[in-house]
Amino acid sequence: MATENVDTAERGPSPRFSLTEPAGRGFGAIPPTALVLLGIVSVQVGSALAKHLFGAVGSFGTVALRLFFAAAVLVVWWRPSPRMPRRAWTVVVGYGVVLGLMNLCFYLALARIPLGVAVTTEFLGPLVVALAGSRRWLDAFWALLAAGGVVLLMEGRGDLDLVGFLFALGAGTCWGLYILVGAALGRHTTEGNGLALGMAVAALVAVPFGVADSGTALIQPWVLLAGLGVALLSSVIPYSLDLEALRRIPPRVFGILMSLEPAMAALIGLVVLHESLLWSQWVAVLCVVAASAGATRGTRPDA
Repeated sequence: MATENVDTAERGPSPRFSLTEPAGRGFGAIPPTALVLLGIVSVQVGSALAKHLFGAVGSFGTVALRLFFAAAVLVVWWRPSPRMPRRAWTVVVGYGVVLGLMNLCFYLALARIPLGVAVTTEFLGPLVVALAGSRRWLDAFWALLAAGGVVLLMEGRGDLDLVGFLFALGAGTCWGLYILVGAALGRHTTEGNGLALGMAVAALVAVPFGVADSGTALIQPWVLLAGLGVALLSSVIPYSLDLEALRRIPPRVFGILMSLEPAMAALIGLVVLHESLLWSQWVAVLCVVAASAGATRGTRPDA
């Protein structure tokens, strides 16, 4: 876990890994905006399915299943060679560790707080990266708007688990680091080789936690099937859709569309998980969506 916004100004690989060119050829007749929206829905439905697995294998077990199957798909698809310079391996390991920690933190948050709140809070990580170093007054406004959203998320909700909120902030921090390390991964590796190896490292980080926490419950046939479904919905399908969309629209436009993800997470949480939010939290979600879209729109136009 996303699983996968302002990180998609393509500073590095998206948290949604992409497969390869043939994977997107069947989507040519679908408008790119629809591809992005379908990808967003897929990721959040995958997160909702993951939450249903928590009762059987816990958050650690669910992360382990998602990353294991995602790594298996990538390694089989790309067949990466381990023969790389030491510097490249350093980046791959760093990338994988950050990815593993990001998913662990997010799923620990998801076990404690509503999906919409978790995704909205996590979204602050890439937003900070987008705004870092900016000297525009307008970007200061977007930062304040996002901060106001965080305040509203916490306001008037006495039963909102503080530990879950902090785990979501941790996931957002890892997401910000992921963007920066992902950019280095793109410079030091080719095609999907580094991505596949990095996902394998992430699986190595998460699987021991899952095995220690859930044991043999992980190998129940229905659990394995559900884990594969989470990996497909949260990773393989949306990342492939993203790849095809990015071929046909500028990354800046893609980032603006991805800003809808917190709102979609809140809607999926309401419809699938029956997780209701207070009106103030819906306003908070909209604040973060607006801040993300505004910060992304303010980036340098694509060449």
